[in-house]
Amino acid sequence: MANDTMIRDLTRGPVVSQLFRFAMPLFISNALQAVYNLVDMVVVGNYIGKAGMSAVSIGGDILHLLTFVAMGFSSAGQVIIARAVGANRLDDVKKTIGTMFSFLLGASVCIALGCFVIRRQVLHWLNTPDAAWAYTMDYMVTCVCGLVFIYGYNIVSAILRGMGDSRRPFAFIAVAAVLNTALDVLFVKYCGLEVFGAALATVIGQGVSFIASIIYLYRHRDSFGFDFRPASFRIDPQAFRRLLALGIPMAIQSAAVSFSKIILMAWINLFDVTYSALAGIYNKVNIMVNVIAMSFTTAGSTMVGQNLGARKHGRVNRTLATVLAVGMAIAAALHVVMAVCPDAVYGIFTPDAGLLAVAAVLTVPIILNFYGAATRSAAFSLINGSGRSGLNLAVAIIDGVITRIGLAALLGFALRMDCFGFWMGDALAGFMPLLIGGAFYLSGKWREGAA
Repeated sequence: MANDTMIRDLTRGPVVSQLFRFAMPLFISNALQAVYNLVDMVVVGNYIGKAGMSAVSIGGDILHLLTFVAMGFSSAGQVIIARAVGANRLDDVKKTIGTMFSFLLGASVCIALGCFVIRRQVLHWLNTPDAAWAYTMDYMVTCVCGLVFIYGYNIVSAILRGMGDSRRPFAFIAVAAVLNTALDVLFVKYCGLEVFGAALATVIGQGVSFIASIIYLYRHRDSFGFDFRPASFRIDPQAFRRLLALGIPMAIQSAAVSFSKIILMAWINLFDVTYSALAGIYNKVNIMVNVIAMSFTTAGSTMVGQNLGARKHGRVNRTLATVLAVGMAIAAALHVVMAVCPDAVYGIFTPDAGLLAVAAVLTVPIILNFYGAATRSAAFSLINGSGRSGLNLAVAIIDGVITRIGLAALLGFALRMDCFGFWMGDALAGFMPLLIGGAFYLSGKWREGAA
C-alpha cells in the first residue's frame, strides 16, 4: 500500500471508527449538496409560490435523470479505483482516471445538447402544468447548460473517494453550497430573476465546485501518478472495458430509478399544480434522507472494495453490520420527527396555506422511505463494493422499472388512491435492493470478488 497521504488504507484498524471517519465528511458533503438542491425549492416556494415550486420539482427530476451516466460510471470508477488501491495496482488507477475524464465529459456534452434540442417535447411528455410551463423551461434549460460541471465534479469526487479521501469533496461542495444559497436569495428576491435566478445560482455553484476540485487534483497529481498531460486522457481499452462492465449496470440502475420517478411525476402532473408542488416537497425531503444513505453507501462500498481486494472478509461483514445498524437508528429518529411535527417540516418549503392543508398525504410514504434508505445503504455497500454488475442490473430492472412503476400504477390508478398511491408505490419499491442484496450476501458469492 502506498504511503502517500492522497490514499487512505481502509483495510486496517477498527472498522467502526474507519467507517465513521470516512463517512462523516461524506455525510456533511452530501448534506451540503442536498441543501444545495433544497435551497432552490425553499427560496422559490417562499418568494414565487407553488407554480415556481412545481417548476423546480419537474426541472430537478429532469436534471437528475440526465445525470444517470455520471452517477453510474463515476460510482463504477470509484469501486475500480478502490479495488486497485487495495491490491496496490497504481498503474490501473492512472488509466482509470484518464478514461473516466474523457468518456464522462464527452457524454455530458452530448446529453446536454440532445436535451436542449427536444426540450419542448420533454415538458409535453411530463404533462407540465400550464401555470408552471415558462418557469420549468427556464429552470431546465439553464441547468442543462451546467451539466458538464455536475459530471466533472462526480469524476473528481469518485477519484478521491476511491482513494479513501472523503474530506476534499466535502470542502468543494461546501463552497458551492454557500455560494448557491447567497446567489439564490440575491437573484430571486432582490434581482427579480424568479426561477431562472434559482437555476443560474445552481449552475454557478456547480461550476465553482468543479473548478476548485480540478485545481486541487492537478496540484496533487504527483501523489497518484496522473500528470494531466493530453496523452494521459487517452481512453485505455482495458480500463474502458472494466468501466463499461461495471458502469453500464450502475448507469442503467440510476436511469431506471430516475425514469420511474419521471413517470410518476407525469402522472402526478395530471392532477393539479398543487400536487406537482407537493411532489417537490416529497422529493426534497427524500433527498435529505438519502444523503445519509449515500454517505454510508459510498463509505461502505469503498471499504468493502478495498477489503475484498485485500481478501479480508471478516472486515466486510463488520462493515455491512455497522452500515445497517447506523442506518436503522437514524431512520427511527427521523420517524419520530415526522410523526410528531410534520407541519414544521412542510412549513420550511412554503407558507401557502392551501399546500400545507393537504401536505399530510406525504407523511406515511416519507416515513417508509426512511427505512428503505437505511436498508438500501447496506445492500449497495455489498453489491457495489464487490463489483457485481449483474446484480446492479437486476436491481435496476426490479426496483426501478417493474416494482416502482407497477406498484404506483396499481395503488394510484387501479385502487384509486391517486397521488398518495403513486408516492406509496415509490416508497415500497425502495425495499427491493434489500431483498436482492440480502440473497447475495447469504449466497456467499461476494467472497469471490468481482465477476
